[in-house]
Amino acid sequence: MKESSRSAEAASEFGSSIPSLVASPPGPQSRALAERLRSVESRNLTYFSEDFPVFWEEAKGANVRDVDGNVYLDFTGAFGVSFAGHAHPRIQRALVAQSERLVHGMGDVHPPAIKVELLERLAALAPWEETRTVLASTGSEAIEAALKTAQLHTGRSGIIAFEGSYHGLTLGSLAATHRADFKEPFRARVHQGVSFAPFPQTEEEAEAALEDVERLLSEGAGGPLQQAVGAVVVEPIQGRAGVRLPAPGFLAALAERTRAAGVLLIFDEIFTGLGRTGVVFEQEREGVLPDLVCLGKAFGGGLPLSACLGSCEVMDAWPKSQGEAIHTSTFLGHPLSCATALAFLDVMETEELVRRSLESGRRIVSRLGEALSGVGGVRPVRGRGLLIGIELGTEAGGPAAGGGVRVAENALKKGLLVLPAGGQGEVVELAPPAVLSDAQVDFGITCLVDSIRETLPR
Repeated sequence: MKESSRSAEAASEFGSSIPSLVASPPGPQSRALAERLRSVESRNLTYFSEDFPVFWEEAKGANVRDVDGNVYLDFTGAFGVSFAGHAHPRIQRALVAQSERLVHGMGDVHPPAIKVELLERLAALAPWEETRTVLASTGSEAIEAALKTAQLHTGRSGIIAFEGSYHGLTLGSLAATHRADFKEPFRARVHQGVSFAPFPQTEEEAEAALEDVERLLSEGAGGPLQQAVGAVVVEPIQGRAGVRLPAPGFLAALAERTRAAGVLLIFDEIFTGLGRTGVVFEQEREGVLPDLVCLGKAFGGGLPLSACLGSCEVMDAWPKSQGEAIHTSTFLGHPLSCATALAFLDVMETEELVRRSLESGRRIVSRLGEALSGVGGVRPVRGRGLLIGIELGTEAGGPAAGGGVRVAENALKKGLLVLPAGGQGEVVELAPPAVLSDAQVDFGITCLVDSIRETLPR
């Protein structure tokens, strides 16, 4: 078989193929399921329109198949979870093998043995000499554990977070999330000892932001309540806010100030951690050693799993169990999630996902930047590794509110899955798997450029 024929055959395989649409999305089966879902699920959860959603039935590699038989190219990574690709065979084998031995254990009473193996593996990856970890199921829970750790270690309940931040929607993590629309309905129940400093993207902004942080460290957080600060929590790259990158040197300067004040610095790496941005942990790039790191999304290899990691010195603020843990959960160290996490970490290393993410991301950013350079209203494409944002603006210079939503709807009709981001939905966010084929990269770039051109006002 000729090389070109082999390449064409490989490109046609589900997982590494370009999209193939047999029904205009959303197709009739997706529409029928939407009607059924409306009648049984809280109306707050799933967004319905004439163009959304499609219902997934199968996924592999960088492809998703919906219930109508349409095959899509997934540039969302399912919220960044499928960094190693959907249904990676090594991860699937680990899941099946573990399910035949032990599905559920008693995480803090009679722990599953595989939990120990995963914690040891994490300790070997972590930046501290001795690491201790709290496992959980969701990113929000990992943040809850980090904020509790900070209060135990410092004896202070005040928190500094940053404008644009997203740390989750459970009550503790919600307090550190900046979005008012998420927080306002529950304001009376949310911890009030939180203040938000600007998240600087330029060196000029960084100076003012650090001055604000210094003031809050001195005066306390939470406005009139002025609770002494015990934690500063930051996303090294703000994901949901639109892939906002911090100013060079800002995180290092932030670490200096928190350390001088005896305050814990928490890196929320739920989205960025374990290779997506081209490094295992963002502290490697920034030369910063945080006190706590939160992981999630890709960590479980597709199953729910998160973690709060810290040095032994910091984590030993938690009291020794006397038979009752003061922070635990029923599914702590769930055997299936531990098995898929270990398999994911193997894949990350043996298939060099970190390097591939860095190289693919640079190629995508460069090509998108070149293709969109003459398109009015498109800001410079930004990102690190395979976490990329395309910000859309108006002729007047403001954000194109809802522009990312309209691009996502347009791209869906062409077979490409992307997500909107940013405070006004003005950003198109890309977080594809690291296993993209060259044909998929080419299609994704062409489709995105066409969708943006067709969406922006002429």
